[in-house]
Formats: sequence, structure tokens, C-alpha cells
Amino acid sequence: MRTSRSSMFDVRRLGKKNPDRPTPNLEPRTSPTRAEALWRAGPNLASVVFPTRFGWMGLAASANGVRAIVLAKPSRGAVERALAGCLGSKFDVRGSKSPMRVNSFPQRRTSNLEPVLREAQRQVARYLGGRSRTLDFPIDLSGGTPFQRRVWQTALRIPYGRARSYRWIASKVGGTRYARAVGNALGANPVPLIVPCHRVVAHDASLGGFSCGLAVKRKLLNLEGTLALLRRGRRKMSSVNGQ
Repeated sequence: MRTSRSSMFDVRRLGKKNPDRPTPNLEPRTSPTRAEALWRAGPNLASVVFPTRFGWMGLAASANGVRAIVLAKPSRGAVERALAGCLGSKFDVRGSKSPMRVNSFPQRRTSNLEPVLREAQRQVARYLGGRSRTLDFPIDLSGGTPFQRRVWQTALRIPYGRARSYRWIASKVGGTRYARAVGNALGANPVPLIVPCHRVVAHDASLGGFSCGLAVKRKLLNLEGTLALLRRGRRKMSSVNGQ
């Protein structure tokens, strides 16, 4: 396995880097209704929940793009509760048998969100099925702090089939002393998969953490062909260190 001083985990495989994903601007708002004012003028939100080979998943979108991804839950209800937690209690995903959940403010259009969600669902299903190596749909990272957004944007640069360490990301956003803060920012990543925090591992090639659970992280790295290479890297490091 090739290594470099900048990253010990330069796990190279064929695959394209994910391109930057432009996001459209929100349309200017007119005077809000009382109900909208009570809702604190938040963005329109819609969601879809669907089964995959990894378990139930959910996606939620705002006018800027996909805003939340929930991975690998055992049931639809568990995904809906997770989406509500991600987006706040004002976003109610319950009480409908339809897979598409749309907020009911008639003054504010949400029909334009359905094509974004359906395309994102299609791409995610192909990705998890091993039929595609890229995810290319608009995302909304506006909910993060400036530091979190820098971390997420840096993680976007890690291509399919490779891994980087928390220290590597920290070195790009302010210095290796921020490695722990990087881990916390990745734990708050609202759109795992497309911001590929599963490709970020510890400096010794161990998996580190993952907000969706280490079992899911192993599955994703195994899908991308990276897990076996990381294991070989750990064995090599142990041999060099006399462990």
C-alpha cells in the first residue's frame, strides 16, 4: 500500500472524485403569514423514506438541496424519528402513508423538492447496490457552523476507494491540533454518504468513530474496497512497531 507523509491512508482505487455540488439560492420571501412567522420562516422541507440492502434510509430536502440523510435503521418509523430529530420538531414526518412528506404551507411551494429527492434516492440505491461510485445531487449544508462546513467541504475531497485520517482533515482546516474537533464536526455531518465521513479513519488505520455506527462504516468501506486495505495497513504497522 502506498503511503505519503501527508496521509498514511492513501488507499488508491479507480474512481472519480466527487465534483463540487452547486446549490441554488433561496427565492426572496414575501410577507409571511402568522403561521409561517410562528414557524420562524424556516425553509420548505420534504422527505422520503425507503428500504435499501443496508436497511431503511431517509432523505430530506430544502430548497437548497438534500439537507439530511439517515442511514441504515431497522424500520421506517426509526428513520422518521431520526429525520425529525435532525430537522427539528417543527418538521413532522409522521401521520402519512405516503413515502413523500411535505410541509403543508400552501403559500410556499414544495412540489419542486420531489424531483430532487427522487433523483437522490435513485443515486443512493445504485451506490449502495454497487452499481455506481458517484453521488451527484445538490446538498444544503447551511445548518452547520463555519468550522463544521470547512470540515465537511474538506471531506468531500476524499474520493471513492480512499481513506484519510482525522489529522489529515485537521491539517487542511487549521492544524493537526484540531483532530478531535474534526471528529466532532464529522459526527454532526447531516449528509453522510455524500459528505463521506465514513472514509475518515484514525491515524493508526483503525476505524475511529461513525455517527451511524461502526457496523455501517465497515459495510460502506467494504463496499468501496477500502476495508481490506486498511486492515493490511494495520498489520504492516504492527509489524514495523514490533506489536
